Amino acid sequence: MKPLSAMTANLDKGDCESWGPVLTLAAREVFETMLGSVLEPGPTSFAGEELDITSMVGLAGQIRGVVTLRCATNSATLIAAKMLGVETAAAGPQMCDAVGEVCNMIAGNFKNKINGMGDGCMLSVPTIITGADYLLRALTESSRIDVNLMFEGFPLIVSLEIHF
Repeated sequence: MKPLSAMTANLDKGDCESWGPVLTLAAREVFETMLGSVLEPGPTSFAGEELDITSMVGLAGQIRGVVTLRCATNSATLIAAKMLGVETAAAGPQMCDAVGEVCNMIAGNFKNKINGMGDGCMLSVPTIITGADYLLRALTESSRIDVNLMFEGFPLIVSLEIHF
């Protein structure tokens, strides 16, 4: 059995169902390396949770799509504090930038784990949405993978929506 850090998948529309564990691994590696935090599996649903910060990073090239990271304001502030090495009280103004950068790193780590995608896929600059009352809808047929995780007791969702 190969170690988790060596986990990869193939760039094939039929293989994208196996990308969930690769997306999970990409997120875990970023949180461990950049924040010193271990992500735990989350429940299948975060009903009632207000995940009011969303970062999106677009994918363009061999696949088209978007990687999103959704979390609550308090977890976004903690992400910024851990990333910058400051107290949470001082991290608020940087929370959007920090969540955007973490999402960007997850997207980059993920694409490098898909065989044949690394150089054939470019990433956009992160976009941040604040507020929970919105609907993101693709205008083309797409596949979506959602990974529910826990960060220091706070829920977060990492998603991949892909268009081949």
